[in-house]
Amino acid sequence: MAFFDNFSKKVQDVAFVATEKAQQVAAVAGEKANAVADKAKTEYEMASERRSMDKNYRAIGEWYVSTLEGDAPEAVADIVAAIKASQEKLAAYEAAKAEAAAAKKAQEPIIEVTIEKDAEEEAPAAEEPKEPSEAEETKED
Repeated sequence: MAFFDNFSKKVQDVAFVATEKAQQVAAVAGEKANAVADKAKTEYEMASERRSMDKNYRAIGEWYVSTLEGDAPEAVADIVAAIKASQEKLAAYEAAKAEAAAAKKAQEPIIEVTIEKDAEEEAPAAEEPKEPSEAEETKED
């Protein structure tokens, strides 16, 4: 019986050690998961700020190009020329789109619907005059 007593004690010790190791692994995994989540949150916030900056830079650029009168400075002349060419292309695409819509509308058939009434329905049936009821006669008096 001593063998079984020692065996059960050894099994308990192994189970205890396994439980401790599992807790340690879970703690490390939890810490790593939190670290990854924090990193992802930080990267998301950084990307959000970059998008905000890009939006603001775009607004500044659009304002600058809209205020240019005549030739642009040499440093940005190529960029401004490319922007103006793109604007012209967009205007041409919009015009083509409008023309296509107008052509499609012109090709649609016009459907006219006429409703004819039968001759019997047109003439209302003559009603015979009703005799006044007793209640109506008393009101007239």
